[in-house]
Amino acid sequence: MKFLAKLLFKLFYRVEVRGLENYHAARQSERPILLIANHVSLLDGPLIDLFIPGRTTFMIDSRQIVGLRKWLLKLADYVAVDMLNAMATKHLIKALKAGKQCMIFPEGRITTTGSLMKVYDGTAMVAEKTGAIVVPIHIEGAQFSKFSYLDGTRAAWVRQRWFPKIVLTVLPPKEIAAPADLNGHQKHRYLQNKLFLLMRDNAFYARYQPRSLFAQLVHAADFYDGKGICLNDINQAQMSRKKLIIASKVLGHALEKEIAGQKRVGVLLPNVSGLVATFFALQAYGHTPAMLNFTAGAGPMCSACRTAEVETVVTSRKFVDAMALHAVVDELAKVVRIIFLEDVREQIGGLSKVLGVLRSDSSVPGFYAEPDDEAVVLFTSGSEGAPKGVVLSHANILANIEQVSAMLQMLPHETVFNALPTFHSFGLTAGLLWPLLKGARCFLYPSPLHYQVIPEMAYQVNARYMFGTDTFFTGYARKAHPMDFYNIAAFVAGAERLRPETRQLYADKFGKPIYEGYGVTETSPVLAVNIPQSHKSGTVGQFIPGVEYRLEPVPGIAEGGRLWVKGPNVMKGYLFNDNPGVLVPPKDGWHDTGDIVKVDEEGFVTILGRAKRFAKIAGEMVSLTAVENYINKHSPEGHHAVVSVPDPKRGEQLVLVTDDETLSKQTIKEAARKAGVAEIMIPKTVILVEQVPILGTGKTNYPEVQKIAERHFNGN
Repeated sequence: MKFLAKLLFKLFYRVEVRGLENYHAARQSERPILLIANHVSLLDGPLIDLFIPGRTTFMIDSRQIVGLRKWLLKLADYVAVDMLNAMATKHLIKALKAGKQCMIFPEGRITTTGSLMKVYDGTAMVAEKTGAIVVPIHIEGAQFSKFSYLDGTRAAWVRQRWFPKIVLTVLPPKEIAAPADLNGHQKHRYLQNKLFLLMRDNAFYARYQPRSLFAQLVHAADFYDGKGICLNDINQAQMSRKKLIIASKVLGHALEKEIAGQKRVGVLLPNVSGLVATFFALQAYGHTPAMLNFTAGAGPMCSACRTAEVETVVTSRKFVDAMALHAVVDELAKVVRIIFLEDVREQIGGLSKVLGVLRSDSSVPGFYAEPDDEAVVLFTSGSEGAPKGVVLSHANILANIEQVSAMLQMLPHETVFNALPTFHSFGLTAGLLWPLLKGARCFLYPSPLHYQVIPEMAYQVNARYMFGTDTFFTGYARKAHPMDFYNIAAFVAGAERLRPETRQLYADKFGKPIYEGYGVTETSPVLAVNIPQSHKSGTVGQFIPGVEYRLEPVPGIAEGGRLWVKGPNVMKGYLFNDNPGVLVPPKDGWHDTGDIVKVDEEGFVTILGRAKRFAKIAGEMVSLTAVENYINKHSPEGHHAVVSVPDPKRGEQLVLVTDDETLSKQTIKEAARKAGVAEIMIPKTVILVEQVPILGTGKTNYPEVQKIAERHFNGN
């Protein structure tokens, strides 16, 4: 009977099993084996019973033995228990100690959200008490079957199919045990967190398949709905994945006549569908897009082109006219060749379009690019110095997409509203490529600064996810109607610290949480993020799967350390303007973030400040970020930036630049007194400005703030 069932599963579901060597390694340990897996459909138990070696005993909630499940269980060994009974696991413990191979779904139920549900600590307690070795299994594909619970009647909905391809991935065996000094609630909490992280990480390791970005787009069109709309913009220029692939082949072929032999090509375009077609057109023909920051000005853009050895920049006359960038483009034209998309489109005739349709997706050179080849060049914002080129590989970006997917589940029909510019890594990876390459939809908006329009647009397109900075989210909240964000599942904030006042504002006005995350351009960019299943206010969440970290002590700073990270999402390397075109990789794969952080016992990360954003006053190290924090609490409506200038007596002194006219040296002293901070954390000078400078990415422009402070003391 089992042989026939296995044959039918292989025939209809094309079941593939990966990593069986990990199971056999566990068998070699001669310890009891406890299988665990994510629970996505009614097929999960039979799949494990049929395709994982050995005779498996399942622990099943007695209330779930009904209907089809009751019939399927006749083919398996199982222990029926009352999952609400604290003693439910004793039967499984007995079976494991008797040498049986046992299996538990740690979520205790089939997912109704498409993502990992609540993970119970009972599984970890069983493993610890029996000394069993845990063999994790990840089930992928069954969530799209007719036997999943994602039919819209319980919670989430996906387009279900009778026979989707199913992949079982067996991950390396793990031991789960708590430190000996923990007991009671602390022990349960520790084991629950450890098991949750294991289940979460399994999703990344099982799904991550390095390939080129163009090949991943083709895969997404085949695996998800290739003909459904996946891209829309303010001009209502809608595209499906199939149409995007064809447009990329046609436009790429036309551009190739102009840029053949060039490694990197500049892209100077806003968030519109044409940008995406241009990005993938370059990918299709093996060129690396160098994303230029059009808010930076002519000087930085020319410098960026020289640093990356860019010979040609692709832009649009309509965009140049709309943004009044004529002078900037004229300056750029002195160092690079400018190609306007309008001119390229005029050269594309009907025959070219037909050939683009007929040409195989796998016939373009970019399809076979190596995963470790460079995929994009971004430029650091220059918030603390001269911009550098950051080279990210195809593998870097795809790894980060899967790392994010393991943290935040996005269903194929859901929409990400992206107003963050794609010259910023947050806007490119999370805002654009994540939804496009994972089967969802992306709505592109050209500027994050349209505070009144963006909430209305999010309402109109039924946005499910939005990314932004604290500055942007504060602006949206001031203008938005309480219903504008009714469909939002998650706001995700990054790039700068999320103020508690902003988080509270969204809870009060919209009844929605903001999940704070953290990343840097050099890590593609996400490094950590809070998620519904695991979050802690005041932190940026736990590190994403696959990231190693270390903290190096910083003289004068007692708490935390300087964060170094390593992982598949860490860049290929830098391009410096004093040595154009030469890639400088991170030593031994470790990247110095330059951030001072602390990590608690559960792995939650708290950002204490930039290493460069500390002042040394009378021999003491003072965090400029910490000073801003208590001032923000006193004046949540204002925008405040604290910098330091030389002081002949104390080494340095603090200067506050603010747009809040109610602040003065006296009110700052009062705020410091209420916050209970030391006297050395009180700015000696307050400078009132009409607007505190910000970058196009939403971060405070500290070099410009520094200049304001220096001009004040120089009398200019």
